Amino acid sequence: MAWTPAYVTTEELQAFVHSTEAVDEPLLAAAAEAASRAVDQQCRRQFGTVDTPVERRYTAHDECGRWVVDIDDLMSTTGLAVTVPAGPITSFDLEPVNAVADGRPWTRLAITSGPTGAPNEVSVTARWGWTAVPPAVKQATLLQANRFIHRRDSPYGIAGSPSDGSELRLLARVDPDVAVMLAPYTRPRWVFA
Repeated sequence: MAWTPAYVTTEELQAFVHSTEAVDEPLLAAAAEAASRAVDQQCRRQFGTVDTPVERRYTAHDECGRWVVDIDDLMSTTGLAVTVPAGPITSFDLEPVNAVADGRPWTRLAITSGPTGAPNEVSVTARWGWTAVPPAVKQATLLQANRFIHRRDSPYGIAGSPSDGSELRLLARVDPDVAVMLAPYTRPRWVFA
């Protein structure tokens, strides 16, 4: 799986839209890609994975006498290495502790000593990402892609009919049902002083 894949295939999307007419494959591919990126933006994360370990740099912050590093999503310890300017760190905890048992990624490292809090001093090399796209994310992507495909039939962002009172303005955000499906997968916004 790629780092930023389309979360649904054109075949899955064709089946989802229940179209009796042949929808162009390029249109389906574009809708799947656009919906996947909308899901990423809504969740403030992506659901792909890198093929080989990649180095990324982070800043540690003090939290109750230990150093905590908020990291990108990580579901595999294959190739995992943590270093600071003083050298490798071999003693650390991945958090949340029960993430793997819950089918979720680790999003933090807890280190008792080594970092100083200097910007970007913690280097983490890992195979970043999710091992599989969660079913709710696939479903949300299908729903959003379907909305994008049918957007061409709603000129000026208006769907429905004013004459029968069903007029609806389509806003520049994900479908409300998509937002509900993705809520458990949305990363919080971290603000550090």
